[in-house]
Amino acid sequence: MTMPELPLGRAVAYPRAYDPALLYPIPRAQGRAQLGLADGAALPFIGVDRWHAYELSWLDPRGKPQVATLTLTVPADTPRLIESKSLKLYLNAFNATRFDDAAAVRARIAADLSQAAGGPVAVRAGLPPLDAEADAGVLLDTLDLDIDDYGPPNRDYLVAAADAVVEETLRSDLLKSNCPVTGQPDWASVRIAYRGPRIGRDGLLRYLVSFRDHAEFHEQCVERIFVDLLARCRPQSLSVEARYTRRGGLDINPWRATPGQTLPAPARDPRQ
Repeated sequence: MTMPELPLGRAVAYPRAYDPALLYPIPRAQGRAQLGLADGAALPFIGVDRWHAYELSWLDPRGKPQVATLTLTVPADTPRLIESKSLKLYLNAFNATRFDDAAAVRARIAADLSQAAGGPVAVRAGLPPLDAEADAGVLLDTLDLDIDDYGPPNRDYLVAAADAVVEETLRSDLLKSNCPVTGQPDWASVRIAYRGPRIGRDGLLRYLVSFRDHAEFHEQCVERIFVDLLARCRPQSLSVEARYTRRGGLDINPWRATPGQTLPAPARDPRQ
């Protein structure tokens, strides 16, 4: 078999010029309706979708390539999320386009993403540091369990002990789902911090693993985890953050929490 006949040998057309029409926004209401969250109703959570962009380049006024990294923050109350592949193609469209300086590039990206999302998107130069406390909390992955349920997500596994109120952080590196657009796997580390009835750890790990064959956007997966935990375990406070591994020069870190909580400081997971 020759190289052009191999799947790896197939050409992928990348945009040759800046084009904001490459961005593909998706109404959040579509995924939230599946969670019983009516369009226009008050959300049970606050949050953001924080993106890290590792591969950004453009040309200066004299045609010399420039490179940079970015942190993008999209509020969860914007009416639309931005599909990740379209964001990758959009950022690649800067490669052969001339800009006066890095500030002009960031301003253009902020304006385009805000238009696509339907609300203000913050664009900051650079990436946050690796999280020095990434290993904090109780790791569920060492539990000695037999598991054979890989989807769809099964919230019946979620139980809480009403006679024990605790405040703790539980984490797992075993969250995996699939992109509903490309079918590619999405891998993440998830952190669940709560105060309330003690959540059963065996059941929580089984629940997280049951996303393994599920096709849903990153943001929707995190909202599903939040809503299911809130409904089944009745915590007084709850925070769910997933840090997805990089794909196409981007990683995404959705965070959802009960109102009144403070946005976690920007940080990257060692797997990112």
